[in-house]
Amino acid sequence: MSSKTQSFRVFVATWNVGGKSPHSGLNLDGFLQINNPSDIYVLGFQEIVPLNAGNVLVVEDNEPAARWLALIDQSLNKSCSMASRAPKSLSPLGSSLLFQKPSLKRICKNLRTESGRRMKTCNCSHALERKYSKDFCLWCQPNNTSEDEFSLEIEEDDGLGNYVLSSSEISTPITVNQMKYSLVVGKQMVGIFVTIWVRKELAQYVSHLRISCIGRGIMGCLGNKGCISVSMYLHQTSFCFVCSHLASGEKEGDELRRNSDVIEILKNTQFQRICRSPYSRVPEKIIEHDRVIWLGDLNYRISLGYSETRKLLERCDWRALFDNDQLKIEREAGRVFRDWKEGKIYFAPTYKYSYNSDNYAGETTETKNKRRTPAWCDRILWRGSGIQQLSYVRWESQFSDHRPVLATFMVDVHVTEEGSKKGSSSFRMKIESEEHIPLTRK
Repeated sequence: MSSKTQSFRVFVATWNVGGKSPHSGLNLDGFLQINNPSDIYVLGFQEIVPLNAGNVLVVEDNEPAARWLALIDQSLNKSCSMASRAPKSLSPLGSSLLFQKPSLKRICKNLRTESGRRMKTCNCSHALERKYSKDFCLWCQPNNTSEDEFSLEIEEDDGLGNYVLSSSEISTPITVNQMKYSLVVGKQMVGIFVTIWVRKELAQYVSHLRISCIGRGIMGCLGNKGCISVSMYLHQTSFCFVCSHLASGEKEGDELRRNSDVIEILKNTQFQRICRSPYSRVPEKIIEHDRVIWLGDLNYRISLGYSETRKLLERCDWRALFDNDQLKIEREAGRVFRDWKEGKIYFAPTYKYSYNSDNYAGETTETKNKRRTPAWCDRILWRGSGIQQLSYVRWESQFSDHRPVLATFMVDVHVTEEGSKKGSSSFRMKIESEEHIPLTRK
């Protein structure tokens, strides 16, 4: 079957929310840039819960994740009946949150949309069939199972504690014809939370969906630091999205711990071995994917003192500041993220702010003990061909001590002629050059 290359718009955002749960008045329309919609939304959060012993060692709190999902759904699917889709509790589970902690599995089930068609199988060869059905990736049909049987029998838990949606579960009785976006995956590891949404017409073309979590926190293994990685195919092209929260600290040498986190994540992330796709071997490592995007609170700092950094900030001298950015220095030295790309930074450092303020922490007598040298902790990088970055900006929100960072990309995807005719085309839009205007601080 012949194929062609088609471009899709991908929105990526990273936000360290400082352990705060969102309130009902938090409007995410600007954050999600809904006036300039994308085909795919990849959203990564850090510290959605406080990184205390209870959340790290006992049971993680899923209620903030439920609230973020409800707010995201509210913005992306704004045309739906908000009275029925966004109860006052700001949770897809409604009043049940008053009595018990929500599970992400149940939450995601309440955020179903209708795919329109069943997702087609991966046409695995008989030689590669596994003994047990759990050895197959989600939405890949074993050859000895009919399509109808498979779509009904598949469980949303992939056996690793990750919840994803099967095409047969993408349905809802609430204004289904008005739904615009389908939740594909929602995964939490302590404070790290990743959620991916696609236009409902594209849901049937997402396949081979797998998730891998790596803890790099306490004792080098707990989940207060680390990453969640999502592997998936869109049509015939493989994607990997990595959301991480790396080692903190601004002492000299702390950047080496962050380098080590990246190296260990790349080394140890292993996606579940599954069937081959009809086009190629399904990737099992991050860098084996066609298109890779890494987002998160990478925690790299600026290697200057506080006073010198503040003087450059007052002049909006981003070039001088960026020349001392640890991530830039470590990349150019070849010690980390070799062969990765990052867009030009024309915005102020995103950390550390006083809460409910546009002032960096330490600028007042009350916050002097919380002083940190401002830095670009929150970053988005990519690897692979066929990726064009359209914008790289920060969003002005006083919600936490970080400012979220947003990026949009046009990404090339190999699409079969059949898939193209079935309405999988991306939004038709004229791509104009976008100016990056330096942020002038008040």
